[in-house]
Amino acid sequence: EMANTIKLQSNDGEVFETEIVVSKCSGTIKTMLEDCRMEEDENAVVPLPNVHSSILRKVLEWAVHHKLDEPLEDGSSLSPEANSYELQWNYDFLEVDQNTLMELIRAANYLDIKALLKLSCTKVAHMIRGKTPEEIRSIFNIENDFTSAEEQQMRLENTWGVDN
Repeated sequence: EMANTIKLQSNDGEVFETEIVVSKCSGTIKTMLEDCRMEEDENAVVPLPNVHSSILRKVLEWAVHHKLDEPLEDGSSLSPEANSYELQWNYDFLEVDQNTLMELIRAANYLDIKALLKLSCTKVAHMIRGKTPEEIRSIFNIENDFTSAEEQQMRLENTWGVDN
């Protein structure tokens, strides 16, 4: 008798019990379950050392909502004809502070959840579209460690990336 739930443990020790079908939207967890035969052990706990509970809770919210989606080849779960409810749900889901957004990207990458990774990276792309390097550094608190000579050289070498 296979269990239909699995326990996931965040790096701060919180344990989340979730449906196996939900956890399998993560390629990383799916592989762990299959390689370690954890599905047969109802007391098994999958450790996720790279994910904090606050982010894991958010990832699971996404996974529960999307558990019945057919993953598309390019990793997105949204078909081009996705309805406005879905688009709005995803939009609202990503209405988070920047730190949370970055942690979601890290978690989606580590957990191998392609659709969530694509969705959250798309949000970052929208945040930086049309911004100057200075504005982007300001948005993400990135220190400029180029000398003015290096920066001048970069601008010359990368004129293709600048809208004139």
